Amino acid sequence: LKYDLTIPFARYVAMNHNQLTFPFKRYQVQPVWRADRPQKGRYREFYQCDADVVGSNSLLNEVELALIYHTVFNRLQLTGFELRVNHRKILAALAEVCGGVDKMTDITIAIDKLDKIGLEKVKDELIQRGLTNEQVKTIEKYLFVTGSNEEILTGLKSLIGNTETGKKGVEELQFLIAQLSTHNIDLIIDPTLARGLNYYTGTIFEAKAPASVKIGSIGGGGRYDDLTGLFGVPNIPGVGISFGVDRIYDVMEELNLFPADVHIGTQVLFFNLGDKESLYAFELMQQLREKEIRCELYHENNKFDKQFKYAEKKNIPYVVIIGETEMTEKKCKIKRLATGEQETIPSGFLKNYPF
Repeated sequence: LKYDLTIPFARYVAMNHNQLTFPFKRYQVQPVWRADRPQKGRYREFYQCDADVVGSNSLLNEVELALIYHTVFNRLQLTGFELRVNHRKILAALAEVCGGVDKMTDITIAIDKLDKIGLEKVKDELIQRGLTNEQVKTIEKYLFVTGSNEEILTGLKSLIGNTETGKKGVEELQFLIAQLSTHNIDLIIDPTLARGLNYYTGTIFEAKAPASVKIGSIGGGGRYDDLTGLFGVPNIPGVGISFGVDRIYDVMEELNLFPADVHIGTQVLFFNLGDKESLYAFELMQQLREKEIRCELYHENNKFDKQFKYAEKKNIPYVVIIGETEMTEKKCKIKRLATGEQETIPSGFLKNYPF
C-alpha cells in the first residue's frame, strides 16, 4: 500500500531514466494509505493529486508549481487559503549553528509537530532526542523569528546567515517570493514548516485551508534532489507538490462551494407510458446521450405522480413525456420542473434542445 506518490514516482524515473526526456513533467491522481486513527480530515485511505518536475535544478519550477496551487484554489473559489514556504537548507543551517548537524532529522521531526503539541512539548521532545539545553535555546530563538516576510528573512540572516547553507536557503526563498510577487501571489515564509519527510532538500511548501475550516493542510511538497539515488540512479533533481483531494472536498463541502449542478446526475428523465412508448423514448434517449446529455428512462409504466416524484427526489431538472398522441404526431412534451413550464416540440428537434 503506497504511503505517497513521490517515492513510487522516483522509482519509475530511476527505472526509465534512459527512455525519458528531461526535464520530465507528470501529474498523477491515485489513492494512498496511512496507518492513522481516522478522524475529521484524517483518513487511512485517501486520494492525492501530485504534480512533479524532474531533471532540472531551475527554481522556476518551484515558481510554476506555486502558480499551479494558486490557479487551482482560485478556480475552486477557496478564498483565504494560505501557501506557506520554508527551505530545508535553512533547517540544515539551524542544525549546524546549534551544533547538532547529526540531529538534523530529530530537529525537523520535532519542529514539524509544533502546531499539534505546542512549544514546551517540542522542547521536551528535543531534549529526549539527545539535544542539549543550549541547542534547544538556539532552536527556540529560531522558532520565534516572526513578522512580515522581509522581517523573517532579516531574522534568519541574523541567526543562520553566516553559514553557506543558510545563506543559500535564504537567497532561494528571496528569489521565489520576488518572482511570485510579479504575479500578485503571496507566499508566507514559515520557519516552523519542516515537513517530517526527510527526502526534501530545498524549498518546502504547505497549502493550508481557510482559517474558518479547522482542517489544516490541504497540500504540500518541495524539492528532492537525490530521491532517485534510493534506487541506484543518483543526481536526478526533482520538485513536486501534492493536493489532498479528500481534504479539499471536505473544505469545499463545509464552505458550500460546490455549484448546484455538480450534484445533478441525470439531466433528463423520459417518462415510461407503455411498451411502445418506452421503446420510442428509448431511441430518442440514445440520441441525447450521443450529445453527452445525461438521461434515463423510468424503469416501468407507472402513474404520472410517481414518475414526477422520482424526478423531484433525484433533482432531475427536465422530464420528457411521450404518449400515444405524441408518437403519432412525432412530437414530445418537455417540462422543466423548477418552473413548471411545458412545451411541445417535434421529436427530431429534441437532440438540439438546450437542456
